[in-house]
Amino acid sequence: MAGAIIENMSSKKLVIFGVILLLFQALSFMVGGLIAPSPTSVILYMANKCVDTAKSHQSTKWFMPWGPNKCELIRSFDEAMAKKIEANNIVFAVHIPQQNMEMSPWFQFMLVILQLDIAFKMHNQIEEGALATVDVALAYRDDTLSEWTEMAHSLEQRELKCKFNTQKNYENEGRYYDCDLLPFMELGSVSHKYYLLNIRLPVHERKKINVGIGEVKDIQLVGIHQNGGFTKVWFAMKTFLTPSILIVLVWYWRRITLMTRPPVLLEKVIFALGISMTFINIPVEWFSVGFDWTWMLLFGDIRQGIFYSMLLSFWIIFCGEHLMDQTERNRFSIYWKQVGPIVFGSFCLFIFDMCERGVQLTNPFYSIWASDVGTELAMAFIVVAGICACLYFLFLCFMVFQVFRNISGKRSSLPAMSKARRLHYEGLIFRFKFLMLVTLFCAAMTVIFFILSQVMEGHWQWGSQKLELNSAFFTGIYGMWNLYVFAIMFLYAPSHKRYGDNQSGGQCIISDTGASGEEIQLTTTITHVDGPTELYKMTGKAAQE
Repeated sequence: MAGAIIENMSSKKLVIFGVILLLFQALSFMVGGLIAPSPTSVILYMANKCVDTAKSHQSTKWFMPWGPNKCELIRSFDEAMAKKIEANNIVFAVHIPQQNMEMSPWFQFMLVILQLDIAFKMHNQIEEGALATVDVALAYRDDTLSEWTEMAHSLEQRELKCKFNTQKNYENEGRYYDCDLLPFMELGSVSHKYYLLNIRLPVHERKKINVGIGEVKDIQLVGIHQNGGFTKVWFAMKTFLTPSILIVLVWYWRRITLMTRPPVLLEKVIFALGISMTFINIPVEWFSVGFDWTWMLLFGDIRQGIFYSMLLSFWIIFCGEHLMDQTERNRFSIYWKQVGPIVFGSFCLFIFDMCERGVQLTNPFYSIWASDVGTELAMAFIVVAGICACLYFLFLCFMVFQVFRNISGKRSSLPAMSKARRLHYEGLIFRFKFLMLVTLFCAAMTVIFFILSQVMEGHWQWGSQKLELNSAFFTGIYGMWNLYVFAIMFLYAPSHKRYGDNQSGGQCIISDTGASGEEIQLTTTITHVDGPTELYKMTGKAAQE
């Protein structure tokens, strides 16, 4: 057997290979830090109050806050009362983006948050558990002259969570409540230049619609979208990395198939890891620039989930295959207790994602955060996912510790070898330990990135707790995954080099005494056992002395 590249490559070449990977890792961080702008932009929109003079309130009529066809505007509700305009005849109009600007498909997604400005009145206070009913319609167009086309129309309810920080008396009338931000709308693509939101707060006292919600003075919207500059950098990285990983994936599997023995479980899992990395790398997002594919956001989450599952499962199997004896290893069924929870957790996250973004494909105003039950469920998912990620990392550290302890037990056989042979095996042990430490570092960064990304997606629903990940962190972690998978496939590919006949089998090592002819076997079983590396065979529990 020729062995793997990690054990046959000279130390000089291995150091050069590591330095090159380190330079590419630094480059991936610098691309995000020096070239790419911030991942997202936040824009505040103040709704204009339009008067609907038609008694039928036809939804086909769109109210523009400015321009040649702008609606009849009023400044405040006091003016509306003076003109005897009812609340049902007031439409809050918001044009996205702001005047003399255009939206772009490079923005990828658009998230809109609702903020109600509610004044305190002694005779009109916010009741406990008050629900705000919002009649909202969304339209789009691609030039300033064409008619608006309806995109979505829905009647939504949002629970108000407000507090008044001063005493409730007549002296403090007119002060504003401190209300939590409300999830309002999310679009999976931004394929049109202009969007228009018409929002109504219908009042029906008999049906208790919008009764007990206080005195609404204004409506503000917070628009969040991905920066076009960051999108271009992200797409460029995917376009560059896809062929790089694909080429080494094909090269790796070709070397595996050229061997006389069938591939072992570890080699199959490495190949599967390369496939999942290629799957997440393929830059299908380029099509979202030219097509209105609202499902791209959901599809991206699914690809990310598949990669997470494969990466976490690989680390478990990678460590486990260096702990099992030859009768247990090379069987995927052995790992069902470890891999099963990973697959189950990923499936739960997929269901959670489908419950929100799956529904948003038909109704962009739907949000799982809109109800108390949905909010508690979403919060529980995020908290449990973060705890499970931390527990996984601790378990992985324990497995790595066991592998190191297993290797230390085998090192007791090294002093009986010849000097050249002993140095060779000590070099293999050092290389393997270094790779395991790099694996732990990648696992730690992946867990941190997963937790922060989950918190970032929900931070607007938690009020003022704001969090934004830097572009360098996104590009750096993404580059780290690709470089790690690239290194694993390259280093664990079969090498074309061969040492002497005694060493090439990697089975029996003759002691320095020679006269007694005593043999020290470092492998897991007898000479018919094969594996990707010498260390793979050395670390079996059932090694015979």
